[in-house]
Amino acid sequence: MIRAWLSIALMALLAACSTPQQGETEVRLGKVTRIEAVTIDGDHQLGLGAIIGAVAGGVLGYQIGNGTGRDVATVAGSLLGAYGGNKVQNHYASPRPGQHVLVLLDNGVSVGITQPVNSALAVGDRARVEGVGQDARVMRY
Repeated sequence: MIRAWLSIALMALLAACSTPQQGETEVRLGKVTRIEAVTIDGDHQLGLGAIIGAVAGGVLGYQIGNGTGRDVATVAGSLLGAYGGNKVQNHYASPRPGQHVLVLLDNGVSVGITQPVNSALAVGDRARVEGVGQDARVMRY
C-alpha cells in the first residue's frame, strides 16, 4: 500500500515538473482603456514544495524500522515532509508588483487581464491580448 502511495506521489511530482505542450495562441486586438497597479501573489499555489517534501519525507520514513512501524514512519514522514516543503516554498514565494489592464477589443467586448508589470503599456495604446485565462497577457501592438 505504501509503495503504491509513493508511486502515485512520484507520478504527481513528474507531472508537475513536465513542460506544457506548445500550441496555438488566441490573439485579440483592441485599445487599452485602463491600467491599475495590483500585487500578484507568489507562485506558492503550485504546491510543488509540498509534493517534493512529501516524496522526500516518505522515502526517509521508509528507512525507519520494518513492518507496521515502517508503514507508520513512511506516512508520518510524507505528511511532515509535505508540511515542511509547503512552508519553505511559501517563505520564498513573495508577492510581486503587477497590473490589471482593461482592453476594449475591436469586437466591442472589454476584457481585464492581471499580469506582471509591462512598462511599455499606456492607456490609449493599441494592444493585443494573447492567450486565454490565467495565461493571457496584454502587449503593445
